Amino acid sequence: MRFDIITIFPGFFTSIFEYGILSRARTQGLVEIATHDLRGFTQDRHRTVDDRPFGGGEGMVLKAQPIFDAAASLKVAAKTGRDPRRETVILLSAQGRPFTQSLAQELATVERVVLICGRYEGVDERVSQLLCDREVSIGDYVLSGGELGAAVIVDAVVRLLPGALGHPDSARFESFGAHDLSLAEDADASGGPPRTTHGAGGILDYPHYTRPAEFEGVAVPEVLQGGNHDAIRLWRRKMALRKTLENRPDLLAKTELSEQDRRLLREIERDRRREAEDLP
Repeated sequence: MRFDIITIFPGFFTSIFEYGILSRARTQGLVEIATHDLRGFTQDRHRTVDDRPFGGGEGMVLKAQPIFDAAASLKVAAKTGRDPRRETVILLSAQGRPFTQSLAQELATVERVVLICGRYEGVDERVSQLLCDREVSIGDYVLSGGELGAAVIVDAVVRLLPGALGHPDSARFESFGAHDLSLAEDADASGGPPRTTHGAGGILDYPHYTRPAEFEGVAVPEVLQGGNHDAIRLWRRKMALRKTLENRPDLLAKTELSEQDRRLLREIERDRRREAEDLP
């Protein structure tokens, strides 16, 4: 897989891709990441990439021509004939669709992703209209540019590539992962430890603990210190549901919940009421 990042600040990415999973994936040849200086595709001695907006208003707007010239240098296919399995072009924009784990999983199947980093007040709309397959935002807030968003997308996608993580199934069991009962059943059949709560199933991950068993007066839940795999799996699912209810209740409305999930949510509500009553 390959990422091509078009930006006016290529130096921004110098160190970001040199650590952890991204560095290892590049060393192993799983991904190529290249940055391209938009100013190298300007046609004036001042290397101008922006201009005032038509109709007036605050700020400056990135011009279309340098971006199209940069894309042409990368031999980006025409939008109308582009094969989505081979290549996709994304504009990082506050007006874009939200970046999600499902989109990361989709992008992980594409051979090349071209990321265009917006700056200033915005980007000439014809870039999105004529060149890009989609606009993407990493959150409901405004950043100074698309570089941070591009780095986030690269990190989220690369870790999904086969071989990028130590365990081939690791990414499947995180927050927002798929609900996969068969994998849990495989773990039961092997007699090994519970690898999952049947997948996150679109909700948040469960809490994690490691040694020591007690820290600052707070002990690891007893269920995790025993050997009852079914009890551990049930506890993890309940805690994942509780964390989602408390931090991202909107996800529950979009998730297909089992009858067991609904029962656990009722237990969670009772637990929370009792805890509230015990407060001084």
